[in-house]
Amino acid sequence: MSAGAVLTVRLVRSFEHRNFRPVVFHSVNLENTVLDFMQLVRDDIATRPGLPPPFRKYAYDTMKIIHQAHGAKTNELVMSLEDDEKLILQNEQTLRAAGIANETEVAFFRKEDYGLFKANPQTAW
Repeated sequence: MSAGAVLTVRLVRSFEHRNFRPVVFHSVNLENTVLDFMQLVRDDIATRPGLPPPFRKYAYDTMKIIHQAHGAKTNELVMSLEDDEKLILQNEQTLRAAGIANETEVAFFRKEDYGLFKANPQTAW
């Protein structure tokens, strides 16, 4: 049995301003449900040193796979707008069943923000 996976969670605060922070989690149990993992991330970032307050208190509610180890990376700066049916994680699935493996990178964002950005994918500087 392995000691758990290393996952990078990209906290997406704003799609249009490309405002995100990657946070690395070690020893993640892939048998946890997506919902449990989201709660673990929320609890961790609330007290994580070095993370600006706007990222700590944001109402993240959705995760989507951005990149998997040895897979192709998207050229989108924040995350791909494609394949939502396949890549957005379902809350009741285990991480493993949702396609998460060691060294996977996932975005954690607010679904409402994503929907608005996807409808009008403009970036602001």
